[in-house]
This record gives sequence, structure tokens and C-alpha cells, in this order.
Amino acid sequence: MADAIDLKIISRLQLNSRASFVEIGKNIGLSPSSVRERVQRLEETSVIKAYKVQLNFSKLGYGLEVMIMLKMFSGKLKEFNKQVKDFPEIRELFRITGPHNIFMKVVLKDQSHLQQFIDRLLLYGEPTTHLILSDFSDSESGIF
Repeated sequence: MADAIDLKIISRLQLNSRASFVEIGKNIGLSPSSVRERVQRLEETSVIKAYKVQLNFSKLGYGLEVMIMLKMFSGKLKEFNKQVKDFPEIRELFRITGPHNIFMKVVLKDQSHLQQFIDRLLLYGEPTTHLILSDFSDSESGIF
């Protein structure tokens, strides 16, 4: 179980997962070796599962980011689960409750790419697409 110091370390790593133990220690008043030991324990106990790179998809040629909810056709969930690796556009994927079974975040080059992607999804269910206009989680000034 993580204590208050662990939570401070986690908070610092969420801001910058490449922060050094020295840097984190200075921010929370702990020695670098203590930070290292705590981070190793958090990794070993799977509290910290991974370190990830956050990409700017528009700079990689993807002009659209969308959220798609998929109402799966009866009996198609297992088939979709097997084929999902063939959808590199999917960046996040969740099985959810409610009338839609699947919720996904998808990156696409343009509207034509979106249309082709939706056409592929139609084999598995009925998609509802929401275009992402902006990402507030990247904003330093809050929601607006």
C-alpha cells in the first residue's frame, strides 16, 4: 500500500516520468537513494506498471483524433478481440457497460482514413463517432 510519500513520488513521476531521483528528492524532501528504493518497490508491486511516451499525433501526420463507441453485434466480441491487433489506429481500447460494448480512442490521418476505419468496424458492430476538438488534459490553464 502506498503511503503519503509514495503518492508524492507518483505525482512527480506523472508530471515527468523522466525526472531523476535527485530532482524528485529535492521536490519532496527525500534523499535520491530513498526515492530510488521507493520507486523500485512501487515497480515491483506493480503500483507503477509502465512508463509511456506521450505523442503529438498531429506532428506524425494524424490530423484527426476521435472517440468511437461500438455497439457490438451479437457473437462478434471474441472475433473483434482477435482482430484488434490489425487496427493500429486504436490508441486506447476499453470494454464498457451500457448499450455500447467498446469505447476506443483512435488516431487517423484524415476524413478518408476515418471513413475506411468505420467501414472496417461495421463488420463487428454499429459505431458512434465523436471528433475530438481539443484535449484539456494538455492545457496548463484548465478547461478553457
